[in-house]
Amino acid sequence: MRPIIEAQNLSKRYRIGAVRPPYQTLRESLTNAVRIPFRRRGTGSPPRHETIWALKEVGFDVRRGEAVGIIGRNGAGKSTLLKVLSRITEPTSGRAKIYGRVGSLLEVGTGFHHELTGRENIFLNGAIIGMKRAEIQRKFDEIVAFSEVEKFIDTPVKWYSSGMYLRLAFSVAAHFEPEILIIDEILAVGDARFQGKCLNKMQDVGQQGRTVLFVSHNTSAITRLCPRAICLDHGRIVGDGPSSQVVSAYLSAGLGTTAERVWPDPTAAPGDHAVRLSAVRVLTEAGDVTGALDIRMPVGLELEYEVLEPGHVLVPNYQVFNEDGVHVFSVRESDPNWDGRVRPTGRYVSTAWLPGNFLSEGTFLVGAAISTMNPVIVHCLERDAVAFQVIDSIDGDSARGDYGGPMPGVVRPKLRWTTRQITERPVLATVGAGEIAR
Repeated sequence: MRPIIEAQNLSKRYRIGAVRPPYQTLRESLTNAVRIPFRRRGTGSPPRHETIWALKEVGFDVRRGEAVGIIGRNGAGKSTLLKVLSRITEPTSGRAKIYGRVGSLLEVGTGFHHELTGRENIFLNGAIIGMKRAEIQRKFDEIVAFSEVEKFIDTPVKWYSSGMYLRLAFSVAAHFEPEILIIDEILAVGDARFQGKCLNKMQDVGQQGRTVLFVSHNTSAITRLCPRAICLDHGRIVGDGPSSQVVSAYLSAGLGTTAERVWPDPTAAPGDHAVRLSAVRVLTEAGDVTGALDIRMPVGLELEYEVLEPGHVLVPNYQVFNEDGVHVFSVRESDPNWDGRVRPTGRYVSTAWLPGNFLSEGTFLVGAAISTMNPVIVHCLERDAVAFQVIDSIDGDSARGDYGGPMPGVVRPKLRWTTRQITERPVLATVGAGEIAR
């Protein structure tokens, strides 16, 4: 089957500091053309301008019905790529073949007129993005209900709050039905509850078989909504594959850490005369090193170390932080076989297991240490030793259920619930104009 999007060696170059010449009338253009042969040749050289490549030889295919997330740091070329695919910006070289009707939501609210009412702007903005009047009329009530501005629909939007304005603008764009939907960072729209509605709407679009390209800095939303992700860096593709793997590699590179740290040279490893670290790893239940884990699966934090001096009661321990720097928890070894025991010299491996359905989705950084407790001596401490990503999918049976919006909190336990009915309401049957209880 032919791809619905084919990007072939797309490149886009910008000149920094270049000044666009003013527009000229036809008379001015003809006059200048006549004067050129009689102008004195200047002695100075033309000004030189620095150029940057926002995109450089970008190539990929997208199949019909595929949802693809695009991630990368600020300035990586994400928005430029979407503008090229949306036909807003022409590439410097290369080409993009698109087979289908394209709808772009790159800047929420583009095309809104402040003096017009919400009702009038729905028709104006809908026409700008490609909706026909009959289509807008058919979806008008649904658009207004989704935006939650029913009471103010006949008020000029200049009197709207920023949240009302953004909700209405997104609602218009979200009810456009193209074959290809291109979206740039919609999660900046509204409060957390409305962001959840946006995510659910995006999920509906994907389930309807339409193709979605979704740019976001919210990597949890990317992994939840897009099976595939493309990572850009300095205008080039540096990752393309399953979203969990691409996001994990992107976050690890950005944080300067990975799911495994190894110190092959004991003399250069963290530690002191008593003990030194050899390795720290994030493990799956099967024992494989991984930087991305399903929220329902257990995760192992493995500490490998070398005891160099006998006579110490050593206690391995971890400190776990989320991506916002919040200290989620600390944990120390609780193996009863070594509780209070002096460890002989030799190599050891201690593993702490976190149960599934415990941590929330997101990125977690792990600091590893080995201490003695009485007196307290920290023999070795490696901050941000490893990192891993917890991924929650709507398709799973986690605490999320079928809700697609943001769920704040550093933990997301799946608890045991019981529900019982303690009273029974009578069933009413209609008889003529009245009702009687059965």
